[in-house]
Amino acid sequence: MTEALLKRARAGDEHSFAELTKPHWRELQFHCYRMVGSIQDAEDMLQETLLAAWRGLARFEGRSSLRAWLYRIATNRCLNLLRDRPARAEAPEPPFDPPEPTAWGDPGRLEPYPDALLEGIADTEPGPDARYEVREAIELSFIAGLQRLPPRQRTSIVLRDALGFRTDEVAEMLDTSEAAVKSALQRARATLDARVPALRRERAPVPRSLREREVVGRFADSFLAADLDGLVALLTEDAILTMPPAPHEYQGVAAITAFQRASFAYRGDRRVRLLPTRANAQPAFAAYLHDRGAPIARAAGLIVLTLRGEKIAGVTRFHYDHLFPRFGLPLELRDE
Repeated sequence: MTEALLKRARAGDEHSFAELTKPHWRELQFHCYRMVGSIQDAEDMLQETLLAAWRGLARFEGRSSLRAWLYRIATNRCLNLLRDRPARAEAPEPPFDPPEPTAWGDPGRLEPYPDALLEGIADTEPGPDARYEVREAIELSFIAGLQRLPPRQRTSIVLRDALGFRTDEVAEMLDTSEAAVKSALQRARATLDARVPALRRERAPVPRSLREREVVGRFADSFLAADLDGLVALLTEDAILTMPPAPHEYQGVAAITAFQRASFAYRGDRRVRLLPTRANAQPAFAAYLHDRGAPIARAAGLIVLTLRGEKIAGVTRFHYDHLFPRFGLPLELRDE
């Protein structure tokens, strides 16, 4: 950041303001996504952040970096949203009668984040105080865990442990004391570590590696063939299947087997097609179900896989067809 550029922006030069802030747009949007769990809400929060920064640029005194100042604005915009919006998202009824889940939870507005939007974000190297590695802090299980934390605890974890801001910087961003930040962190870490223990276990294969492709390919083959035994053989013993925004959670091989058996029965003889994609730095598929009344297959949700070694530790099935265009995916496929 040059003083001349900042001076021109303060004088009302929109191009200079864009030049100052544009390097941070993608990381700010992903920060908002971590906070609110929704792509659309994250986009809205980014726009609100930029508008507030434009209007308040004269008050930026340079005591902190421009990046930290923008994060402070974005964080507080997200906190306002979390305070004002309904606590629970509407969950559609499952298309079939699923077996009783092993647990119930509130995933909030959790959505997958397209890998294409992760390219070029500036927080790929978090500060030295970060507690989580980059891939851990991007994975869907981490984002899902965040959505179950109270807003202030969520904020402390994201700013301190995911981005690596110092405790005093986090306290300044939140207009609170360092003691309050440390207390929120202690509670949030305990909750998150209990909820997302997989972060500390065997690592996922390298993205797009041969090892990853082999596991993902076996999943796709089993899913397309409705091969229940083949699919279940890929799961870790403590695997979990969730279906945001529905609160159903199926934990363990037996529970997932029962659910998947009902799902395959609902599908019947209808053909399924899978298109590979990626979300939250993880392998994913767009699922399409053949329409008995027309020569097309219609969007039937997104499936994101959480891998641990040679196994699948998590299957997250999103029944959000409105997300397909954000992943560059069609809503319908013509029969081949």
